Amino acid sequence: MATKNAPKAKKAPKVKQMELPNAAAGVVTRFPPEPSGYLHIGHSKAALLNDYFAHTQYPGGKMILRFDDTNIEKENTEYQDAIREDVALLGIQPDMISYTSDYFDQIDEYCVKIIKAGKAYADDTPADVMSAQRLAREPSVHRDDSVEDNLARYEEMKKGTEEGKRWCIRAKISYANDNAALRDPVIFRCPKNHTHHHRTGDKYNAYPTYQFACPIVDSIEGVTHALRTTEYNDQDAQYKWILKAIDLRCPYIWTFSKIQFVRTLMSKRKLTKLVNAGVVSGWDDPRFPTVRGIRRRGMTVEGLRDFMVSQGPSKNVVNMDWHTIWTMNKKVIDLKSARYTAIDDSHVVCKIKGLPQEEPYSEMKPKHAKYDLGEKKVWYSSNIIIEQEDARTFAKDEEITLMNWGNVYVRDVQYEKTADKPDITDGVNALGNVASLELELHLDGDFKATKKKITWLSKDQDLCPVQLEDFDHLLSKDKLNEEEESHWEDFLTTKSEFSSTALADCNVWDVKEDDIIQFDRKGYFRCDKAPTKESRGVFFKIPTGKE
Repeated sequence: MATKNAPKAKKAPKVKQMELPNAAAGVVTRFPPEPSGYLHIGHSKAALLNDYFAHTQYPGGKMILRFDDTNIEKENTEYQDAIREDVALLGIQPDMISYTSDYFDQIDEYCVKIIKAGKAYADDTPADVMSAQRLAREPSVHRDDSVEDNLARYEEMKKGTEEGKRWCIRAKISYANDNAALRDPVIFRCPKNHTHHHRTGDKYNAYPTYQFACPIVDSIEGVTHALRTTEYNDQDAQYKWILKAIDLRCPYIWTFSKIQFVRTLMSKRKLTKLVNAGVVSGWDDPRFPTVRGIRRRGMTVEGLRDFMVSQGPSKNVVNMDWHTIWTMNKKVIDLKSARYTAIDDSHVVCKIKGLPQEEPYSEMKPKHAKYDLGEKKVWYSSNIIIEQEDARTFAKDEEITLMNWGNVYVRDVQYEKTADKPDITDGVNALGNVASLELELHLDGDFKATKKKITWLSKDQDLCPVQLEDFDHLLSKDKLNEEEESHWEDFLTTKSEFSSTALADCNVWDVKEDDIIQFDRKGYFRCDKAPTKESRGVFFKIPTGKE
């Protein structure tokens, strides 16, 4: 007897199109999320690519997880801790974890340096006026104020005085530049409503912007290659200008496309609204594009990583279909998904004639037809259950195949007494639901000759009650236009969660939470809640790209 194949873990290949310049001298990358929400699939691309370059494409590299905690009005410890968990869910082990707030004192020194060099100035122009001036390419009235005045105002900002709160610090680059990102951007500001920083407390009253802090910390931490999405292209010039202005080394900037999916909400604000309104169960709802949501749905780290690496070199921002990523995931889960059987609760009880023995008996069978995943117990008896959907298609004396057993003849079909009001209108069976069946075993029959091959379960086993959950997209439309975005709630799918109950074979009692399995003819499922004698097991259906 031939030995079954053992499923082997696939090693991520090196991708030629994703080679980095000057990588021979060493690679240090960083993933700098803002702790203001949970990571979603868009963030996962950045995280996985940074990890890929540092640990796969160039083994021996270093990857930094850095929290960009400069926007204190939106950030908190809950999100910070959640991001660390999300990164772990992605299978990433950063070599170093840091915080922009670790460098606030140094960033402050660089702000003083850039002011003294005459390359930055203090400005108290109201925000709406400043925005209009930048759009019109007009200079601020404070653009040519003295270094002494600018330093004095910066000191007031750092003290948090009422006078200081009026001011911000702007880089003196070019107020009329064709690139709007270079029109004297703000690099230091006081929060509108001073709040307690979740790490530094009340030590600081003025904070650097991400655009000022990020290049500085990148250089300080030794980052060699800064990965940024193409939406930052206009800001890349600002990144380089800041480092040149304060005489710091500039990392190489490698750009990649932002990732978007059809019928998917990626906005933190919108996702938060759905969570707070109870439309979804939480940030880990399997309909959410969050890392914890898609992982809970059944996305594997391997499938996600393969997809992101395959998308890595692309610079085009497209609204992708989820089918592609779920198809990649299927290649991973098929290797490790033991196969079981589940029959809907609205089943039909069948009597089998012609068994070799009267008493129920069991045999050990492989859990997978191709791969060695161990064995399971299969029970045989004269009492079995099958799907009502299958039973309604049977004709008297028809030969069908019971999967993983053999052929049978349909000798008798009994219909429910309500057949005068049939619920079948598609011509499959005008007599309605089947109440019971009598089948005659025909093990010598040719299973290749039968058109109907159905799943079944012996009633004479410890059947496991399960709840099967399936999900649709939250949005009913692929992409919302600008006008539709203003009332996006109107485009939420009316019903996006579907639940059914079934009985599974006795082996499913041993399935644990997070196990991924396959129910024959029903698809792949992730166990969200392991079955117990007190409650049903809950299983989430995993898309495979065919839906």
